[in-house]
Amino acid sequence: MNTIESVARSLAALGHETRLEVFRLLVRAGRNGLNVGEIGRHLEMPASTLAHHLGTLVDAGLVIQERQGRQIVNRVDYTAMTGTVSFLTAECCSGVKLIDADAA
Repeated sequence: MNTIESVARSLAALGHETRLEVFRLLVRAGRNGLNVGEIGRHLEMPASTLAHHLGTLVDAGLVIQERQGRQIVNRVDYTAMTGTVSFLTAECCSGVKLIDADAA
């Protein structure tokens, strides 16, 4: 279950241009994911920069890292991603009762 705090943390992580680029690349990579070197080559960014941004995405619960031998593979946590989107759209078009400004 997504709380407003967890969704806010996810959106804050995605609110940085570089992290959003990394996340979108990992979404395109699918369930196989990519290691830091592969992400760096696609986005033309140094590994040190990516490590920082990936750490933020991991902390927000949007990316899962798995060690495979000497490499760390990064994958989108699709459950977290769909949970965030679902939280945002759960009450779409359900209506909002207008509050009378004079009554307040």
